[in-house]
Amino acid sequence: MPRPARYSVDTLLDVAAELLAAEGPSAVTMSAVARAAGAPSGSVYHRFPTRAALCGELWVRTEERFQEALIDALSEDRDDAQQRCVAGALRIVQWCRENSTEAQVLLAGPHELGLGDWPDPIAGRRKRLQRKLRKAMAGLPDEEGRVSAAVIDVPGAIVRRHLRARQSIPASADTIVADCARALIPPG
Repeated sequence: MPRPARYSVDTLLDVAAELLAAEGPSAVTMSAVARAAGAPSGSVYHRFPTRAALCGELWVRTEERFQEALIDALSEDRDDAQQRCVAGALRIVQWCRENSTEAQVLLAGPHELGLGDWPDPIAGRRKRLQRKLRKAMAGLPDEEGRVSAAVIDVPGAIVRRHLRARQSIPASADTIVADCARALIPPG
């Protein structure tokens, strides 16, 4: 029976996320991840052939986790579009509060993580994720971009300010994003 891997993909990606959160996207290098994980560099290269593959996997894994929470909130059994949008907006704030390290990955953005150099399979996964989110939001009547503003733009702006300042996201952020979503999306 083969020995279990000592340094799993998730372990190495967790280390990469911590490096990014502490020092920024440029800190995520193959050698830095190996050093921080206490792993031989060969273990990192075995799982990620290039820095672009490592960074792409980090982004896509983070986006998958984030979108799963958001889509769950948008898909909850609610008849009212306003309630669904409020739930989605609140979930973004909650997720970023509970996952501050991964929220820093989202804050950095895919371009800072070398989007143009990602291997095709990783870029394809990202495109599928984007389609999945558009599909989840398609059921909401989006007049003049109000749904995107209520669910994505406003919560993103609120959490971004705190993430950049490396502050915890205060409870008042929930009230702000909920009020904004209610103001942007009429009930019914």
